[in-house]
Amino acid sequence: MRVTATFMTIATLASVALLGGCSGEKTGNPTPTSAPPSTGLPSAGAPAVVDPITNTAAVESDPCSAIPTAELETIAGKVKRSRSEDMTAGKGCTWVFEVSPNTLNAGLVTGNKDGLSALYAQKAAGSLTTFKPVYQIAGYPAVIYANGGEGKGNCTLAVGVRNDLVYNVIPRLSSEHPSYSDPCGLAVKVASAAIKNLKGA
Repeated sequence: MRVTATFMTIATLASVALLGGCSGEKTGNPTPTSAPPSTGLPSAGAPAVVDPITNTAAVESDPCSAIPTAELETIAGKVKRSRSEDMTAGKGCTWVFEVSPNTLNAGLVTGNKDGLSALYAQKAAGSLTTFKPVYQIAGYPAVIYANGGEGKGNCTLAVGVRNDLVYNVIPRLSSEHPSYSDPCGLAVKVASAAIKNLKGA
């Protein structure tokens, strides 16, 4: 799949593939822990982000800065190269690993102004084939999702960093990668590292 497809508008964002069964995450139906703000978010049953990250400008403009290469390598393996790419819904960073073909794409989806609520609305409309809430990734709610195309080595994880903003992590792994059997577990680890860095920015 082309990397540029990973940051599409939220109406088609869920069309990327993911692995249906992942290990190591706490799943369930997280509920809002604070009243919805005046913006009307969260909605559609999405959980509220109780500690929103507002200082996101640096990572919005330079998505690769969310995780230093050395830190990412301790999580996902040796990186061959990385690049920042302009997507239709924000900038994303693509890391290409030494063991090929294995990539990881991540970034803030600034084109989605409804955050996790957009995914919960899609789930309510029946337009997602996989919808798996994952909560408390470094204290932030998240969802593993897809709209068809689920497959081994693939995962799409969206973490709500604010009620109106998500951080997506999308590994695409071959059988040679150690996390091939659990790409969502890898996505959770990457997201956790990115969020901690975002909070420290």
